[in-house]
Amino acid sequence: MGPLEGVRVIEIAGIGPGPFAAMMLADMGAEVLRVVRTGAAGMSMAGNPRLDFFNRNKRCVALNLKDPRATELALRLIEGADAVLEGYRPGVMEKLGLGPEVCLGRNPRLVYGRMTGWGQDGPLANSAGHDINYVALTGALHAIGERGGKPVVPLNLVGDFGGGGMFLAYGMVCALLEAAKSGKGQVVDAAMVDGASTLMAMMYAAFQSGFWSNSRGSNMLDGGAHFYGVYETADGKYVSIGSIEPQFYALLLEKLGIDPQSLPHQMDPRHWEALRDRFDVIFRTRSREQWCDLMEGTDICFAPVLGLDEVAHHPHMVSRGNFLHDGDVWQPAPAPRFSRTHPAAPTEPVASGADTDATLAAVGLSAQEISDLRAAGVVG
Repeated sequence: MGPLEGVRVIEIAGIGPGPFAAMMLADMGAEVLRVVRTGAAGMSMAGNPRLDFFNRNKRCVALNLKDPRATELALRLIEGADAVLEGYRPGVMEKLGLGPEVCLGRNPRLVYGRMTGWGQDGPLANSAGHDINYVALTGALHAIGERGGKPVVPLNLVGDFGGGGMFLAYGMVCALLEAAKSGKGQVVDAAMVDGASTLMAMMYAAFQSGFWSNSRGSNMLDGGAHFYGVYETADGKYVSIGSIEPQFYALLLEKLGIDPQSLPHQMDPRHWEALRDRFDVIFRTRSREQWCDLMEGTDICFAPVLGLDEVAHHPHMVSRGNFLHDGDVWQPAPAPRFSRTHPAAPTEPVASGADTDATLAAVGLSAQEISDLRAAGVVG
């Protein structure tokens, strides 16, 4: 059922990277219980709650955490958990009576994951922010874009999900492994600005070595090089080329019909712009499909630039089972793959609070007690 089968996680529901991290843990077999505020409708795309993929593989209870009785119920749930994660600003969980000190006092083996943009301390810790701001502070935003143009926003992949949610999930698994040995829990302070900085490690090193210029769009891996970039095709679509290694570059030139003896050295950046212009003209002579027929599957390091309406249908994606279809929606399959502990197919997101009664009954509350708490607005 997945390598994290048997691990129990309480997710204090938030937005973005926190739910994403909890989804990653749930995809790997962890038992994730999502705690939402009473009355919360949850997120749904285009009116279809089945598209709320971050909440797949989870159960859900609704608690009014501003009520001390609900806080006590949450603590009872946390007592039986291996981990809890939250994504509020620093101090919010403490105000709710669910800060790390209280939770670890009730469960000393607990791994307490915290997801923020700026971190739990520092001058900006209590400031609002979004992915674009965290990525900007790391230099990643500055580095992405065309020469002479402004920085290009890389969706919210680098801060929210790569530097945030994935680092939180990774940190929690690390702490869970350590807790299994020491018997002691701890706090995992996952900040998007920290994770995005780590993702930039190679670029920081390249900049300090003199290999990487601070001028975007002029480096080997940012579209500056003619052999590593995106080209428009005759039908207005695009293909990607990553022919860095000499043997791959030689094959690219062969397929483009260019005599390598007529060109300057591949790695001489003084000629990259002119060569990119030359490649532009050649790639516009054929459609994307024609270039795929000529280059896809070779060592050129080639791939078509697919639209969101195409990705689930590409033969390689289909053969790998990268997307799951049920006739109504399609979604990415759990990743990575395992040779023995295969994660199960995701279950559908449940309605907010759908598992409240069953969850509270499991920690010893009677049907009458649950009914009384609901009538008092403590649970939903």
